Parts: sequence; structure tokens; C-alpha cells
Amino acid sequence: MPTNRTLDSIDRRIIDVLQVDGRISVNDLAERIGLSASPTLRRLRRLEQTKVILGYRADIDPHAVGRGLTVWVTLRLALMDPDRLATFEQALVGLDSVTSVHHVTGDVDYLVRVDIADLDAYDEVIRKQIPSLPGEAHVTSYVVTSTIADHHGLVGNEPTAAP
Repeated sequence: MPTNRTLDSIDRRIIDVLQVDGRISVNDLAERIGLSASPTLRRLRRLEQTKVILGYRADIDPHAVGRGLTVWVTLRLALMDPDRLATFEQALVGLDSVTSVHHVTGDVDYLVRVDIADLDAYDEVIRKQIPSLPGEAHVTSYVVTSTIADHHGLVGNEPTAAP
């Protein structure tokens, strides 16, 4: 799998363009990065095959799908053995409103993103779903009131204007 050292400036330009427009045609991508279509397609396929590009997805308006409220939740667990920990993680990931789970260092064990319809729906999560998970956890919630920036791009070395 390529690392930062093996991605050249053309690979980075491809990634930058795709992060802004994942549905761009190969011909348009080639034009944007300054190559012909064939070498652009070869590079694109290599980036996909080596798992630099993991997939393509649509950005969805969370309000349109009933998930207009984002809550970041920290969980600090009581001591648990590895088997119970795996069961806890599996159950947490299985909650419908949980959209990301990160095991972190510091004062808490997990940072969890919950995307849900509203505070009433979140009340159900915090009062019933999280307490029913296997293992005792201390929970702290942070309700997002506005999003200042939510960048999805990872490379970002070379600014790429939207088409």
C-alpha cells in the first residue's frame, strides 16, 4: 500500500479533485490534472487497487434523512475484560444512530458520533440504548449547535477549485 512517500504530485492532484467531485469523468479529471485520459485512468485504478482510494460516496443532507442533530458522546468504561470489550464495541456499533466510533486515549475510552432526528430521539439513545450496552459506562454528551467546518479531504496539499 502506498504511503505519503509514494504518492507523487499527480496522485495528490487526482485525490484533491476527487475529494471535491467524486463523480468527475476520467476525461474531465485528466484535463484538470494535465494528463491524457489513459495515464489518468491507470493512476486512478492503481490508487483504487492499492486502497488509497477506499470508495466513493454521496454527501447527504442530514435533515433530509431525519438526522439533523449531531451529538458527540464520550464514554468512559468501567474495567472490562477483552471479551466483554469486544461485545460492548459490537453492540455500540450496532446502534442505528451511531455513525462513527473512535477508541481514544486520555480521560475517556470512546468518542462516538450520534446523528439523530432531534433531542427527543437522542433522549431515547441516552436513557435506554446506551445504558443497555454490556458494561458500565460514564457518558458525557456534546450537542452540536452549529458546524463551522467539516472537511472530508485528507490530502489537501494543492488547492483544487470546484468545477
